[in-house]
Amino acid sequence: EPLPETGPGYVSVRRQRNRYYGHPDLLRVLEDLGGAMQRHGDSLVLFGDLSQPRGGRMPSSHRSHQNGLDADVWLTPAPTAGAAQRLTVSSDPPSMVRGDGMAVNERWGADQKFLIETAARNPAVDRIFVNPAIKRALCESTAGDRTWLRKIRPWWGHDSHFHLRLRCPAGSPECSNQSPVPAGDGCGADLAWWFSDEARNPKKGGKAAADPQPPAACMALLR
Repeated sequence: EPLPETGPGYVSVRRQRNRYYGHPDLLRVLEDLGGAMQRHGDSLVLFGDLSQPRGGRMPSSHRSHQNGLDADVWLTPAPTAGAAQRLTVSSDPPSMVRGDGMAVNERWGADQKFLIETAARNPAVDRIFVNPAIKRALCESTAGDRTWLRKIRPWWGHDSHFHLRLRCPAGSPECSNQSPVPAGDGCGADLAWWFSDEARNPKKGGKAAADPQPPAACMALLR
């Protein structure tokens, strides 16, 4: 189903890409996030790519986002819908990470943490991908209940937006969940690896990862 262009607390941006379709469960999660942002303050949360009208591989930008269960959420809010559209006409969202990749920069703040934490606390969300420096900032600034940090997974890029992924919806027998997220808050040795020389300077070459293949039922639809 299509995500409306605007709604309480949110704007769907870059509509010309025709990537604003998602499973009804995903649309509910995004609308809930927009509503939470509206109650939090005056700014609007910006939603980027979801999936194409029938899903499947996109011609650029993503290997995932194929089945209507993924969405990119910008970390830069906008004061008005007009400002949101102007922001997205000619530029990418600004990075929240320092140039050396070791920590967040001056753009990072309470609004960004609120968005990520709110999304992670939604039971339908399976995991959220962020830049390792953002994961580090969340680990360092969170006291009390830290259970939601488990869903926050460090990954390359993702310094200007976060990628949320839903678990398989009920009544979708051909949907396979990813392996469970490891136990714990993910703020220990696994996170530290992302700041090691091995992670920051990966060896070039090697065997390219195989393109993910959709189920046969999806291929029939795409044809």
